[in-house]
Amino acid sequence: MTKIELMTRFAVAPVFALSLAWSGYTAEAADAGHLPNITILATGGTIAGTGANSTTTVGYTAAKVGVEALIDAVPEIKKVANVKGEQIFQIASESMTNDHWLKLAKRVNTLLAQPDVDGIVITHGTDTLEETAYFLDLTVKSEKPVVMVGAMRPSTAISADGPVNIYNAVVLAGSKEAEGKGVMIAMNDEISAARDVTKTNTSLTSTFRTPELGVIGYMQNNAPHFYRESLRRHTANAEFDVSNLDKLPAVDIVYGYANINPIALNAFIGAGDKGIVYAAVGDGSLGAGIKPDLIEARKKGVVVVRSSRVGNGIVARNGEANDDELDFVVSDTLNPQKARILLMLALTKTDDTKAIQTMYYEY
Repeated sequence: MTKIELMTRFAVAPVFALSLAWSGYTAEAADAGHLPNITILATGGTIAGTGANSTTTVGYTAAKVGVEALIDAVPEIKKVANVKGEQIFQIASESMTNDHWLKLAKRVNTLLAQPDVDGIVITHGTDTLEETAYFLDLTVKSEKPVVMVGAMRPSTAISADGPVNIYNAVVLAGSKEAEGKGVMIAMNDEISAARDVTKTNTSLTSTFRTPELGVIGYMQNNAPHFYRESLRRHTANAEFDVSNLDKLPAVDIVYGYANINPIALNAFIGAGDKGIVYAAVGDGSLGAGIKPDLIEARKKGVVVVRSSRVGNGIVARNGEANDDELDFVVSDTLNPQKARILLMLALTKTDDTKAIQTMYYEY
């Protein structure tokens, strides 16, 4: 074990153990003979990051601590679950790719098909955590809980948020209440649905929010408390199957802004994109500088989805554009990065825009 890993284990864990004692946790709270079996898949990120010293919360190095050290730093999780760890990747999440997603989804499905696995926890960097969560929400073929977790402070920070987030994620993944809820994110004592949550702040531990629809529950006193759930199709009820896929269709996002030009759009089309998500201003408005090129892209067979950079609200079909006439698709309430994920998966099944539009209203 490295010096940094020892710092993480012995500096952070005792503080966390004391917090559990204050909350009233006792070893008798769980029956050791009936603990759920949870697999933690580690992918890297800040939760596995290290800094120069205990006050370093900016300028640290992500994805340095291995999964076993993360587990050892929270010995309390062994009182609530039988935990196994697997290091599937060790990267900062801004480097996450489609290939990583496919490998992760296949591994999750393999594990959840095993009768001795009751739930999955995935440690992940926060930058693209919401995207990985939504991809899994559409491709996991089980109602067993899958919980994504990250941290905003590295493992060596004086008040690292990773240990308590991991503990809560394991408790959540092992709970009967979490079954059938789709992929969830457990951070900052909140439970969020993968479809709706987004990162809203560059550095605060309260960064993950669902501004209009709200969290689906809270973690309190070592247990989940649910108040709502996503009504959109997900996991076992989703139609997408990645088991035999080795690549995803090329889809990119074009960002809308004042005085927009079509250079980026046309570069993506020239590179062979099968779909484009236009992160438009307002309610998916099409600026004069790009509308003709979007129309031309559709004539070439590229599926065009109108989304919005606003981040909240429904993009209305036939509102700011005549979608029926132009044969465009609208993203409903999905933000651009999640609209891209759904479009990639949709294109593995069909290129019919009417069918794809139905998917945006169902997922």
